[in-house]
Amino acid sequence: MTSVSSSVRAPARGPVTRAGEPVTTRRRSLAPDALRARLLPPAAAVPRLAWLAPLLVVVLGGVLRFHGLSHPDAIVFDETYYVKDSYSLLRYGYERQWPEGADELFVAGTPPEALSGPSYVVHPPVGKWLIAGGMWLVGVEDPVGWRFSSALFGTLSIALVCAAGWLLFRSLTVATLAGLFTAVDGLHLVQSRLAMLDVFLMFFVLLAFVLLLLDRRDGRRRLVARLGVPPDRQVPEAQLARRLAWGPWLGVRWWRIAAGAACGLAVGVKWSALFLVAGLGVLTVLWDLNARRTAGIRHWFPAAVLKDGVPAFLAVVGTGAVVYVLTWTGWLASTGAYDRRWAQEHPGEGVLWLPAPLRSLWAYHSSAYGFHSGLGTEHSYEALPWLWLTLGRPTSYFYEAPEQGAAGCAVENCSQAILNIGNPLLWWTGIAAVLVAAWLWAVRRDWRWGALLGVFAAGYLPWYLYPERTMYYFYALPVQPFLMLMLAGMLGLVLGRPEDSVRRRRAGLLVVGVFTAAALLLSAHFAPVWYAETVPYGQWRERMWFAAWI
Repeated sequence: MTSVSSSVRAPARGPVTRAGEPVTTRRRSLAPDALRARLLPPAAAVPRLAWLAPLLVVVLGGVLRFHGLSHPDAIVFDETYYVKDSYSLLRYGYERQWPEGADELFVAGTPPEALSGPSYVVHPPVGKWLIAGGMWLVGVEDPVGWRFSSALFGTLSIALVCAAGWLLFRSLTVATLAGLFTAVDGLHLVQSRLAMLDVFLMFFVLLAFVLLLLDRRDGRRRLVARLGVPPDRQVPEAQLARRLAWGPWLGVRWWRIAAGAACGLAVGVKWSALFLVAGLGVLTVLWDLNARRTAGIRHWFPAAVLKDGVPAFLAVVGTGAVVYVLTWTGWLASTGAYDRRWAQEHPGEGVLWLPAPLRSLWAYHSSAYGFHSGLGTEHSYEALPWLWLTLGRPTSYFYEAPEQGAAGCAVENCSQAILNIGNPLLWWTGIAAVLVAAWLWAVRRDWRWGALLGVFAAGYLPWYLYPERTMYYFYALPVQPFLMLMLAGMLGLVLGRPEDSVRRRRAGLLVVGVFTAAALLLSAHFAPVWYAETVPYGQWRERMWFAAWI
């Protein structure tokens, strides 16, 4: 369909506006069908039974995450912080200190009473509240209670990956592959089976992304409905010109407000979500800019900034800020939480225009930010960002060496281990997928690849700004779904297009089938060191491909 800009260059026939634009062309460009074709390309119909594929992938992911969730019956790695903090929230509404030997008593199923003093914690409470929810639902006497919420949100995130794959590529095959790769990847699997925070951070970032994809489509539908003019409708040419000058305001964007709430919850898990929230905010405004430009609005840039960008900031940042403060309700409602009475103890200090409770909260945040900024303690499993994609230094969470006759060990030397490492085939091929995404966005200006690349970059590149900070491989979890989506999208290109020859499509199907089968076999190979299974020492050692993995 001819656009407004191209019609200016074409020779005019019939009446011409002051801008030199043919009247008939303007009417055609504003026809709802024409706008819809430019802004909302139709998707191919999908048989109902085909939706069973992503559903089965989600079920598989749930089985993998909930199977044997109580093993190992031990406090693993950073569970030592979050199990006790979460139980404190459940009992008292804020984090308290614990007596010596509390970990052993939790493992024994007899949690002790917390001490009366508050605990200084440096992460917001959302993730810990969710862990506490699992304890409330299942009980605290068994590790399943501690880990239930992680497994649940890990499973739900697979469904979100499938949803994102469909909304981006309108391909059920790509959506199913992305969900499958997420379900069987070691980083995602291990983090979904432990009472740690990162799986919740990943979930809410992914949820915000899916909600913004829904907002993108809804916003374009609104633009078609409010800008479009049926060709047979009698509308003065001056009114048509005004329509195309700035375009309409699109109303309250409820999907975007929901995304803002998800962003607030993401920051309420870990502050590192701020980089991702900023990336998502820029992304949604860029989508609106492109929609107005594609629709033929003459002043599309300032119109999108004023009519879409300002409301987007209020929806995402404003809603997110309100939700974030609400997540501190337990701390605010208490009298004994750490720094809760800071404002009363420091009159005339801090941000004086804030009410006393919020001034105390601000002081607490300032202290916690200083802690994070100066966190540079050496750790044997620290991994700087350039080691994440290459799996250069995975994190060993748990290791025991059962003797013969114990814990199912039938040989002289056995091992039980949890090595938090991704599926090597998926991650190493994912590097190629990032490069393909960059090329497709830069050369073809394909918004789908730009979106995935943008969120991936927002969650990955900022870590390079803090080389002195102690970091771990599992910090990559929030960007793992976007890596899997890029990988699945690249394999979708390998599969070919419907108009390609049968031979070409068969070759693509063979390549993708072999790759997927190899990824599944490799995940099965590494499963013992993801599930802490008892295996002969030699079998554990043969899975340690590099010395840096030990």
